[in-house]
Amino acid sequence: MTIKRVAIIGLGLLGGSIGLAVTERAPEIATTGWDKDPDVREKAGTRNLVGTVCATAAEAVANADLVILCVPVGAMEAAARDLAPHLPADAIISDVGSSKKSVLDALSAALPGQTIIPAHPVAGTEQSGPDAGFATLFAGRWCILTPPDDVDAQAVDALSDFWTKLGAKVELMDPDHHDLVLAVTSHIPHLIAFTIVGTASDLEDVTRSEVIKYSAGGFRDFTRIAASDPVMWRDVFLNNKGAVLEMLGRFTEDLTAMQRAIRSGDGEALHELFRRTRAIRREVIDQGQDDSKPDFGRKH
Repeated sequence: MTIKRVAIIGLGLLGGSIGLAVTERAPEIATTGWDKDPDVREKAGTRNLVGTVCATAAEAVANADLVILCVPVGAMEAAARDLAPHLPADAIISDVGSSKKSVLDALSAALPGQTIIPAHPVAGTEQSGPDAGFATLFAGRWCILTPPDDVDAQAVDALSDFWTKLGAKVELMDPDHHDLVLAVTSHIPHLIAFTIVGTASDLEDVTRSEVIKYSAGGFRDFTRIAASDPVMWRDVFLNNKGAVLEMLGRFTEDLTAMQRAIRSGDGEALHELFRRTRAIRREVIDQGQDDSKPDFGRKH
C-alpha cells in the first residue's frame, strides 16, 4: 500500500505544516486541502500550504489515499460524518489530535468499515492558524500511531512511512496508554499553565501591569504555554477527562506534600525532589527533546 494522494481537512498550524512538509520532503505525494473558514482557505492558497486548496471538503477527499483530520478533537465525529459519503472506500482515515481513545471511538462510529488509524504528532507551538505552519515542525519529533487491533497491517506501515518521510520518529501505542502518558507529559502541564496565569491575572494585591512587567523566566514560559489555542485545549480536557483527572489527583497529592514540606521547614524533602527533577531535565536534553543552551537558546 502506497500513499500517493493526501487530503488535509483543517489548514491551521498542524494541517498547514503537514502540507508544507510534504512539499519539502515528499514532493511525489499530491496534496489537497480544505478548511471550513473561507479566510483560512484564502491564506492557505497564498502560502501554498497544499497543492490544491479545494472549495469543498468533498472535492478535497475525492481521490485521497490518506485523509488527515486536523480539527479539534471535539469536532472529529461531526467532521467525519460530513465526509463519509465522499470518502474512497480504501482510504486511510487519520488525525492529529492529542487524545486518542475518544478519537478512535468517534471515527469508528462515524465511519464504519473505513480504515481508521488515529495519530498524534507530538509537535506544535502556541501559535495557531494558517500563518503558523512550517515545514520542519515534525523533524525529529515523535508521531504516535494508535491503530485498532483489527486494522490492516499494510495500512499501518503506509501511514508510518508517511510520517517518517516528514521527518518524524514513529511509535505504536495503545490508545488508552497514549492518553495516560500524554496526560502526564502534555495535558497536566498545560492545565497548570492555564491555571497559574489565570491566578496571576486575578490577584488583587498585585496589579496586572506588575505581573507582566516583572515576569521572571518561569512565569514567562507559563504564559507561552497558556497562549495555546483555547478551542483545541478545551476539547482535549473534555475528551481525555479520565486520564487527566487521574493524573491531576496524583499531582494534587504531590503538591500537598510540598506544602507540608515548606510549612514544616523540611529542606531535605524539597532538595530531594529538586534533585530528581533536575535529572529528568538532563534526560530530556539527552533524548534531543530540547536545547541545552541556557534560557532555551533564546537570543538576548
